[in-house]
Amino acid sequence: MTVKPAVSFENVSMAFGRHTLFENLSLDIPPGQVVGIQGPSGAGKSTLLKMAAGLGRPVNGRVRVHAHPLGYVFQEPRLLGWYTARENISLALEAAGMPVKTAKQTASKYLKDLDLSGFENHYPRELSGGMNQRISIARALSVSPELLLLDEPFTGLDPALKDRVKERIWAVVEKTKACVIHVTHSKQELLPGTHALFTLDRGRLYPDRV
Repeated sequence: MTVKPAVSFENVSMAFGRHTLFENLSLDIPPGQVVGIQGPSGAGKSTLLKMAAGLGRPVNGRVRVHAHPLGYVFQEPRLLGWYTARENISLALEAAGMPVKTAKQTASKYLKDLDLSGFENHYPRELSGGMNQRISIARALSVSPELLLLDEPFTGLDPALKDRVKERIWAVVEKTKACVIHVTHSKQELLPGTHALFTLDRGRLYPDRV
């Protein structure tokens, strides 16, 4: 029996106006694979993630996703300012069908895992940028994703905290066997069990050493 890729980019082309990001780009990512993508600013790394999430369509080609549910950590936290830290997570879980009580308990668990116990009832404006980023990471992990999209997720975290957060993410990935696409600007920021690394430059993906 043939196993379908978790994510498949099939001859994908993307352009903004006269600026072409990539043409006929193809990549299959198997289930459970952790893949890093690095490259210069403006190369289209974040655009690949958005297409995998269904937030953008290629000009040509096709993106197929066979892994659900999806967790997405953007470069900015993208929290709802009128909801508390716990509510930003629990409301997403409730929308997916989880009972209210279980959603709140799950939200609290993931906040604790990311060293945010005691801040459950704080609003984003009351917290630092790094704390809000950890809330957004907790939200993405809380759905037990089969596909986890990470867009430079460690922005605003100091080195020691960055390492702890990477360990927390990797623990969830090992448990769920999630496929991960991790956009990064540095090899040092890759998750500890990353299987493959690609450099996106001038419209092409080049295999690199992890």
